[in-house]
Amino acid sequence: MQQKTIIKNEVRDFVLSIIKEKTERQSRFLEFTLEASREVKKTAKYDSIREEMQAEIYQLQKQQAFLNGLRRDMAKVINNSTNIVKLGAIVITNKARFYISVGLGEFFFEGDRFYAISEISPMAQIMKGKNAGDSFVLNNISQTIEMIF
Repeated sequence: MQQKTIIKNEVRDFVLSIIKEKTERQSRFLEFTLEASREVKKTAKYDSIREEMQAEIYQLQKQQAFLNGLRRDMAKVINNSTNIVKLGAIVITNKARFYISVGLGEFFFEGDRFYAISEISPMAQIMKGKNAGDSFVLNNISQTIEMIF
């Protein structure tokens, strides 16, 4: 039982490190773009370039806010052992491995493919409250829950 918690903690830490790495990379790119936008001459000739850079800066700021939201949401994910699918659970089905946490998507942990999915995602909603051995169908794909950590 303790081994499950240790592995779950490692997966949680790994997901947090991915979010942190993406946030730092995004910050560097945003900083670079802001600096470049300041260097564009303020003449009519460069108006379209400045507009494109402003649009890019806006998109980068939206992505930064999204990543900061993921980090905040990860604070709500508790690594208690569980026998039912709920927030913080690692769910192994006959088709995939899911970490019910935040909507980060696909990641590889110790050579295995996982999907970090939000608790409000359709997949998590359909699995919520289920136990090992239960089956479900989503998008005409049938899956059986093999293990829950």
